[in-house]
Amino acid sequence: MKILITGSNGLLGQKLLHKLRKDYFVELIATSKGGNRVTDRSNYTYFDLDITNNDAVAKLIESEKPQVVINTAAMTNVDLCEDRKNACDALNIDAVKYLADACVNIDAHLIQISTDFIFDGEDGPYTEEDIPNPLSYYGLSKLKSEQLLQAHSVKWTILRTIIVFGVGEKLNRGNIVLWAKGALEKGDSLNIIDDQFRAPTLAEDLADICILAAKKKALGIFNASGKDIMSIYEIVERIAKHYGNSIDNLNKISTATLNQKAVRPPKTGFILDKSRKELGYNPHSFEESLVIIDEQLKIID
Repeated sequence: MKILITGSNGLLGQKLLHKLRKDYFVELIATSKGGNRVTDRSNYTYFDLDITNNDAVAKLIESEKPQVVINTAAMTNVDLCEDRKNACDALNIDAVKYLADACVNIDAHLIQISTDFIFDGEDGPYTEEDIPNPLSYYGLSKLKSEQLLQAHSVKWTILRTIIVFGVGEKLNRGNIVLWAKGALEKGDSLNIIDDQFRAPTLAEDLADICILAAKKKALGIFNASGKDIMSIYEIVERIAKHYGNSIDNLNKISTATLNQKAVRPPKTGFILDKSRKELGYNPHSFEESLVIIDEQLKIID
């Protein structure tokens, strides 16, 4: 199978790259905007690709003819999406159309990553059939990309995920686990919200379900998060407990005190029954995920 990844410099993209380049049955094409930031360059071909450029997308997919395209590229900074709506639309909606158009021309299957932020958080955890009601422009953009695919003739899979975390190379953005670990080790005083609930997702788990969906060419929407639903405060508390850090400097605060530009859903989380049954998805527990991260950090150190 020939698989093309977009956003291969990002966290999920890197995990997919490292898993798929070791798969004897996969010919891998990795793409991202700019140069390749991954050190290991073996067993895949890399292309600089701006997916907001329709001509470039069409040309590359037509020439390489992948059977599956996994789109991991997106604008995910929720507050920045409120400020830069045009840029958000270009990457989260328009680029998805360009990919879908290019895929349908060669009968390729498109896998798109979506988010819990398509929901308002009033009735979580959610199944795949629950009705979306986004509160932020980011959530709206991701919902529009879902609706675009549902109306398109391309063969598609949508994987909805929540707070992806993990270890990668030269990443543009951090993630909650590595940030909290560093801050706790320094003994910083941390104000953490305790009225938002999420199911954080290990990047390896999300990569695994992408690959399961790719190999089965599964059609439809699937939930693809971690299995532990907890408050943001509990996430940090459990990180502290895992590493033996004191929680004396952790302070509970409410979302209202932050004055964030984008509105966040209070409680999401996903019911994973469909993904387990149809795809064989089996995510790690949060504590198991922290052990995996420990091993990866040892290699980097």
